[in-house]
Amino acid sequence: MKEYIKGEKVSISDTKDRPATDEGAETAKMTAEVREKALLRLTSLCMQGEHCKKDVMEKMEKWGIPDDLQEDILEYLIAERFVDEKRYCRSFIHDKLAYNKWGRRKIEQALWMKGIGKEIYAEAFEDIDEAQWREALEPLLRQKSATTKGRNEYEKKQKLIRFALGRGFYMEDILEAMKVMNMDIDCDADSDDFA
Repeated sequence: MKEYIKGEKVSISDTKDRPATDEGAETAKMTAEVREKALLRLTSLCMQGEHCKKDVMEKMEKWGIPDDLQEDILEYLIAERFVDEKRYCRSFIHDKLAYNKWGRRKIEQALWMKGIGKEIYAEAFEDIDEAQWREALEPLLRQKSATTKGRNEYEKKQKLIRFALGRGFYMEDILEAMKVMNMDIDCDADSDDFA
């Protein structure tokens, strides 16, 4: 079995020519080397930015680290607070809202894909004020409105709503932002215009 960590090849069971008595000791030594190299690389990676458990496990899987060692390394990283899911959530939510202009739904889906439970990210969402969601949404809608075309104003507004929903914002936030922008939806428009 060959192990790879950052381009280095470490052999765990290359023991054809060795006596049987040294095999166990040699395997343990090679396993310890793999563990130390992986820990060094992962701690360095975690100090550069936040990572969740799934990110770390995927890295170790990619490097070919055995499953039992992966669990041991992950436990160490959590115990030493290199990996902290709550801290990761706060950072992830802040960055996606501030820089990517994602809404709550899209962020929730991304965190779910990372394997983070609702009980963890729900607490992090409490730190975000409702006004912050609208502050991110309004400039986004204004910018999109300048380039959106429609047969009439109603169709244009519907396209803006679909755009904002795709970004993960809730309908009530979208309607409130459009109201602030003097873009109320005219509900008695012909249903054929809703395309």
